[in-house]
Amino acid sequence: MKQPWIHNAKTDGWFILSPPFIILLIVFLFQKQIQGLENHYSFYTWLFLIVFVDVAHVYSTLFKTYFVKEEIRKKKLLYYGIPALSWILGLILYQFGSLTFWSVLALVAVFHFIRQQYGFMRIYTRFEPNNLSKKLDEIAVYSATIFPMLYWFKTPRAFTWFVQNEFNWFENLPDYIPVIKILYFGILMIWLFKTIFEIFKTGQFNIPKIALISGTYLSWYFGIVYFNNDLVFTFLNVISHGIPYIALIYIREIQQKEDQNLNRLALFKSAFGIFLFILVILAFAFFEEFLWEILVWNEHFSLNLNVSVNWFQFLVPLLVVPQLTHYLLDGFIWRKPKKVN
Repeated sequence: MKQPWIHNAKTDGWFILSPPFIILLIVFLFQKQIQGLENHYSFYTWLFLIVFVDVAHVYSTLFKTYFVKEEIRKKKLLYYGIPALSWILGLILYQFGSLTFWSVLALVAVFHFIRQQYGFMRIYTRFEPNNLSKKLDEIAVYSATIFPMLYWFKTPRAFTWFVQNEFNWFENLPDYIPVIKILYFGILMIWLFKTIFEIFKTGQFNIPKIALISGTYLSWYFGIVYFNNDLVFTFLNVISHGIPYIALIYIREIQQKEDQNLNRLALFKSAFGIFLFILVILAFAFFEEFLWEILVWNEHFSLNLNVSVNWFQFLVPLLVVPQLTHYLLDGFIWRKPKKVN
């Protein structure tokens, strides 16, 4: 069968599908070294994983939105309204306390991460009919991502999404872990059986779809449930989410577009352009994290500005605008217009 690659087997394989498998292999081979890396090189792991991957992937969205003049012209209300709404929502949430603010933001982030896996699955099944098989693929993606999060809500973990105790308000719920374990492994077995049956029946198989769903199961289960380690979670969570997203943006919004449709962005459509693309998003990411460090966290470096915590209720919601805008915009910018009969 014709494989539904986004670009081609090599590019999709290395940058979209392989990250969870590669990282998980590294984790199993170098568990002791990773523990030492977490203890002795926290600044560099923070710089690479958080700044240069996680935050950078947020700014890659600029190449699909704010850097595209025609896109802004057509959807001014969306692109100007979402950042304003993000700050207003942040201001309101912060009035209920910083923990409430970060807890809600964490849930929005989790939803965004889950929907990305669903979105990639839809791309890789775009040539398949809307039947029971595709519905089972969708259920498998949601099971692979939702179960580990529900497990996390009820089971203390050695890592956080944003801040300590962000999911503590789920602890008072009844113990649902035994029930969701049965559902989780039941859905996994059904999906595996369905996939194997289709391969033997038709002699064909959708390589990127199977790799994506398998990678999702592995990265979320081992990153959250199996390993209770901050750096392992960050490696699997950040790399498996950020690298594929950046690759998708570059492929869809630059590589696959005609030069006349790119206008000034055509500059990024070359070997040097790839380097420049990466440099731009890294620069934005570093500048944002620099502001967070000197104004709020003061963990990795500080200018001793001594910003009063009274300003945090305005400052923190403002600094989080790019991230929240990314989460909210993602629900709109990947939608395909409905076909008119």
